[in-house]
Amino acid sequence: MRQEKERREQTPFEDVIVGRNAVSEALRAEREIDRLLVAKGSAGGSVSVLIAKARERGIPIKDVDSRKLDAMAGPHHQGVVAVAACKEFVTVDELFRVAEQKNEPPFFIVCDELEDPHNLGAIVRTAEAAGAHGVIIPKRRSVGLTAAVYKASAGAIEYVPVARVTNLTDTLRELKDRGVWIYGLDMDGEAWCATDLTGAIALVVGSEGRGLGRLVKEQCDFVLSLPMAGKVNSLNASVACGLMVYEAARQRGGLVARNPKK
Repeated sequence: MRQEKERREQTPFEDVIVGRNAVSEALRAEREIDRLLVAKGSAGGSVSVLIAKARERGIPIKDVDSRKLDAMAGPHHQGVVAVAACKEFVTVDELFRVAEQKNEPPFFIVCDELEDPHNLGAIVRTAEAAGAHGVIIPKRRSVGLTAAVYKASAGAIEYVPVARVTNLTDTLRELKDRGVWIYGLDMDGEAWCATDLTGAIALVVGSEGRGLGRLVKEQCDFVLSLPMAGKVNSLNASVACGLMVYEAARQRGGLVARNPKK
């Protein structure tokens, strides 16, 4: 009993919908679902109907070991758990409207398959503090707006619109067609502080393990990098993103470094 209580205290239950009937009602009510988790071997019968409904709405579906569902929701999950988003996603058009309402050139942050909720939450928090107009994430192979992301953002998720797109490469092409310059963050780029970031821009940060994907990198107009003087050759994704976001904020705000007094 004590172990069960400790497990529940350590797990964010507020974004989990458990069982076939509950998941069915959430889908019918068009609740914003981040992903559907299905226990391996449970994809028949009524669960197959839930899977079909989730696919119709473009909700990512993941086969998992039933023990994972036991740990998340206890033993009565009936082979299916839906993880609800902590906030509704918006469209890319809505991100542009946010910039237009502020009479500012668009400033977006694009996350290429980030999997760590703490990284995404930290990026959303930085985006809010620096005045970015929104964050874009892909539907597949990416953490969504989970309770852990909400917590890591320190509530900033309430103020930063997040768009989730089916194809990140196509979205970057769309941004370019609409006058946005795409800046990828990678190790082999040009100097981060020698680039003009004052116009309509999107900063693209890669995943924790492999950085920018090849197709995503090909869509970048410029690739920027940070100087690395130590023995470790990379920074945490949210840290690298934060540095670049604030360099963009400095330039866009017209802040110029002062020369020290002689």
